[in-house]
Amino acid sequence: MLVIDVKVKLIGVFKEIFGEGSVFLKVDSTMLKEVILKITEISPRLKEVLFDPELDDPRPNAVILLNGTEINLLGGLKTPVKDGDEIVIIPVIHGG
Repeated sequence: MLVIDVKVKLIGVFKEIFGEGSVFLKVDSTMLKEVILKITEISPRLKEVLFDPELDDPRPNAVILLNGTEINLLGGLKTPVKDGDEIVIIPVIHGG
């Protein structure tokens, strides 16, 4: 099994909840959703805020970039992650 290093940057409320603005993770060569789930294992409170509970998807609550490109322009949450990739998770502000 191949282990890769990725950097995850958290912006705004996600940074506040996680306690740090960025983290380096060692992960199995995998899909983007699995990397995001790994960071929420470190901070379960982050998962509560990040993931939509009905959809089990972070995209209603966040814009996610992989190496500067919005993931919906790539393969969405199934986008493969490679060694050295940078993931940025930006909160979407909901108004009412």
